[in-house]
Amino acid sequence: MKRTTTPLDTEHAALTFAALGSEQRLAVLRALVRARPAGLSIGALGARCGITGSTLTFHIKILAQAGLVKQERNGRRIICAADTAAIRGLSDFLLAECCADQGPDHG
Repeated sequence: MKRTTTPLDTEHAALTFAALGSEQRLAVLRALVRARPAGLSIGALGARCGITGSTLTFHIKILAQAGLVKQERNGRRIICAADTAAIRGLSDFLLAECCADQGPDHG
């Protein structure tokens, strides 16, 4: 299923950045970005990041609520994947006005 992306508003961007406000969550997202597009099972993700059990589940939940991670059941396994469209939207939000104060010749 393809998601339709819309530009982030400041409130949504702040909530998304807050989800990244943990070294462990950032490590989880980085591992998933590296594993794209296939993603990783919960077990493989935990092994890569050195985070397991309820702690990993908690961090994945926060990232999924922020829209940065997608989860899909594959039999008995749950596969997690980075939502690259959402990550790109967050990046675009940051870069949208990077040179706005410098005039039209500085794009």
